[in-house]
Amino acid sequence: MRIKTALVLAFITSILAVNEAFPQQFKRYSQQLTNYQSNVDAPLTSKEHSQIVEAFGDQAQALVFDRPQRVKDLKHLLRNRIEIVEAPGGLKPCPSLSEVPLFDLYVPNLKRDSHFDPKTFNPLKYNFEFWSSSASMYKVDSTNYYIIIKAQHQ
Repeated sequence: MRIKTALVLAFITSILAVNEAFPQQFKRYSQQLTNYQSNVDAPLTSKEHSQIVEAFGDQAQALVFDRPQRVKDLKHLLRNRIEIVEAPGGLKPCPSLSEVPLFDLYVPNLKRDSHFDPKTFNPLKYNFEFWSSSASMYKVDSTNYYIIIKAQHQ
């Protein structure tokens, strides 16, 4: 009789534990959904295409262009999540662009820009924490420019 009671209590406890854990797991994953803006439905621009090719080299087709979700994520990143602002008075202290390593996994001879131009800057060349759950900011060395990367899940 005691064994039967202990088994029933163990069973009820395990069900309660699973019920308690499931909503937490579901809640954590449900917060991870990305809200895409409608501008990601437009085709890649020639500039975006060039940026991807510059960062991924000969692997761009297989790693990006053949993967519609990857293309969508990169369009969202480039169009909506990266902002370059000029702040002559400065903003809060943050890491410098020169501290960010190059993303040279697929293009080993990738080079840093010798001169910063916000119109031609390719953020995909740098190993920024693009997929972080929090925003980040970097100061472009010797300029009044800042690169702001908005959180992936806003």
